[in-house]
Amino acid sequence: MIDLHTHSLFSDGELLPSELVRRAKVIGVKAIAITDHVDFSNYAFVIKHIMAAAEELSRKQDDIKVIAGVEITHVPPRDIPRLIELSRKTGAGVVVIHGETIVEPVEKKTNLAGINGRADIIAHPGFISMNEAELAAKNNVYLEISGRGGHSFSNGYVAMVAKKTGAGLVFDSDAHADRDLMDYSFALKIVRGAGLEEKDFKKMLANSGKIIQKEGL
Repeated sequence: MIDLHTHSLFSDGELLPSELVRRAKVIGVKAIAITDHVDFSNYAFVIKHIMAAAEELSRKQDDIKVIAGVEITHVPPRDIPRLIELSRKTGAGVVVIHGETIVEPVEKKTNLAGINGRADIIAHPGFISMNEAELAAKNNVYLEISGRGGHSFSNGYVAMVAKKTGAGLVFDSDAHADRDLMDYSFALKIVRGAGLEEKDFKKMLANSGKIIQKEGL
C-alpha cells in the first residue's frame, strides 16, 4: 500500500508525523507522503519541518518510506505553477494540488493550473473536463481516487473520465486522523465503489510507485 496524500499537525491533521507514520506502518503502508496544506504564506515552513521529520523517521522506520510533500490549497490558479516550482526547489518530494472537489468552493481552473504546472497529483479533481484529463495524461499528472468523505463523491466520474482519456489514476486516503488511514482491503472497496476492479487498483499503486521513482525519492 502506498499513500501519497496525508496530513499532520502541520496543517489540519490530528497527528504528529511520527504517530501518522507509525499508524500507517502498522496497517501495511510501505510508502507515505505527508502533504500538509500550503499556500505562499507557509510553504517554506511546512516543507522544512516535514523534511526534518521524514529524514528522522526514515532512519528509524526502515520498512516504510516517508516523503515530505505539500498539498497546494485554495491558491489562485494563476499562481499555482509558481508555487509548484517553489515547493520543489524548497524540497517537496511530492506536490499535490487541492483539486476542484464538489464539496468546497475551489476556484475554477485550479485543476488546469496544476496540470500545466506539472504537479504530481490532482487530488479529488471533481468534475474535471475531458480536455483537462487528456492534458493530464500528456503531462504525466495523475488524478486521484479519494478515500476522503465528501471528496470521494465524484470518484466514479473521475474513474470514467480517466478510462476515456487515458489519464493515470492514483489512490490516496487524504488522511487527517488515524481513523482515515486505510489498509489495502478497505481501499480496494472504495476503488470498487468507483466502478473499478482490483487490477485497476494495482495499477494505481504502481502509478504511485512511478511518482516516487520519477522524483528520485
